[in-house]
Amino acid sequence: MTRVKRGSIANARRKRLLKNTKGFKWGRKSKYRYAKEALLHAWSFQFADRKKKKRTMRRLWTVRVNAAAQENGVSYSKLIAQLKAANIALDRKVLSVLAAKHPEIFSQILATK
Repeated sequence: MTRVKRGSIANARRKRLLKNTKGFKWGRKSKYRYAKEALLHAWSFQFADRKKKKRTMRRLWTVRVNAAAQENGVSYSKLIAQLKAANIALDRKVLSVLAAKHPEIFSQILATK
C-alpha cells in the first residue's frame, strides 16, 4: 500500500481559520487552538450584536425625536399619539432625520394636528 501524506487538507483548514482571526490580539491571531476558541466567541457576539444594533438605533431615534419635540413644547408620547390620530405614517427613523436636519419641516408636522 502506498503512503498517503495528509498535511495539505489540514493545513488549508488551519490557514482558512487563521485568516478569519486577522486583527485579533496576542496568540489568538496566530495559534490555531486559541484562534479557534476566539472565533467561537467572536462569531456568537457578532450574531448577537447585529440584533442589538437595531435596538440601539431605535433608542437613538427616539431620543432625537423626543429632543426635537421638547423644543416645540410637546412630549414624545403626545407627539406619537398625534401622529397616529392624524394618520401620518412616519417611522421614528424618518422623524429623527427630519428633527436633526430639517427642523422647520419637523415643526410643520407638529403643527398638523
